Amino acid sequence: MRLTLDTSRCAGAGQCALAAPDVFDHDEEGVAYLLQTEPGDQERAAVEEAIASCPTRAIALIDH
Repeated sequence: MRLTLDTSRCAGAGQCALAAPDVFDHDEEGVAYLLQTEPGDQERAAVEEAIASCPTRAIALIDH
């Protein structure tokens, strides 16, 4: 799986980092960024939770 994150849409809610702390983090201004663009299958459930909890739908999952 591959992730993309549209930082221009990020509202800094922090839900992604709470759901998947090994995949997402936030900078000093609260904008999310990816720690991993291609997390392993063991992270799938957490990533799907992060996507579902993002209020601005800034995260996209691309299966390959």
